[in-house]
Amino acid sequence: MHEYTSTIRVWGLTCPGFPEEVSRARRWTRDILRGPLADDAELIVSELSANAILHTASGHQSGSFYLTIAVAPQMITLSVTDDGGTGTAPKVEHQDEEAEHGRGLDMVSAIAHKVTVHESDEGHTVTAALYTGAGPGANRADL
Repeated sequence: MHEYTSTIRVWGLTCPGFPEEVSRARRWTRDILRGPLADDAELIVSELSANAILHTASGHQSGSFYLTIAVAPQMITLSVTDDGGTGTAPKVEHQDEEAEHGRGLDMVSAIAHKVTVHESDEGHTVTAALYTGAGPGANRADL
């Protein structure tokens, strides 16, 4: 392998901030990923996309969110960047059994090996990492 060749593959998708785009993001994720982590990745993308639409300016008229999937031999990262517009960054909140909302990031953090939130002037990016346990010979069909 050439020293400048990367084994990381990255895909990006911009979605308008409509509720039906959550299912589009899920389908797109399923088209890219295969294997044992595909279900978890699909659920994470669904939660992060829905949160962007429900809780940020991404869900407003002309809003959007941006989804990135990066696949490396040892890890899959799923990132959703929203349009911001909220006073606070997304955070994991442990809700009681009676709560009707607020469990999305808690669920994502229970599934993912690592969840990070980055704040910028343009919005927030929530990234969930799933470790594959694959060695250097892994390829897209295995994930």
